[in-house]
Amino acid sequence: MIAVLQRVSGASVSVDNKIVGKIGRGLVVFVGVFADDTEEDALFLARKCPNLRIFEDDSENMNLSLLDVGGEILAISQFTLCANVRKGRRPNFTAAMEPRGANALYELFCDSTRRTGIKVETGVFRAHMSVNIINDGPVTIILNSRESRRGNLKAL
Repeated sequence: MIAVLQRVSGASVSVDNKIVGKIGRGLVVFVGVFADDTEEDALFLARKCPNLRIFEDDSENMNLSLLDVGGEILAISQFTLCANVRKGRRPNFTAAMEPRGANALYELFCDSTRRTGIKVETGVFRAHMSVNIINDGPVTIILNSRESRRGNLKAL
């Protein structure tokens, strides 16, 4: 699984001009699910996201986690993160998991993150969404659970 995290002072997501998810200070997490991802990938991201030290302390150093600052997550499913653009000009999405399985892993990520005590708001899976983000920093981090399989990232 791949996740793009953006540190925000606020964010919301709307479907058909109705807000379906809204957070204050925290992270917007765009989540893409690859065809060969497993539950362990979802659990890895759910452990990593709340614990990354990407919020500033009183000395303006990124020493605090989402848990430390009492932040929230707005999780948005985004299969386009699985795009392959190596050839041609049109993205290829064949690496993305089929919708039913992808939704199950996305929901597992959200539910597992909630179990850490973090408030998690979501968009609507497979819907056309409008996402409003107030970036804080900006700080943008990319997490790829495949790196953990290769030993390049430590799980918490």
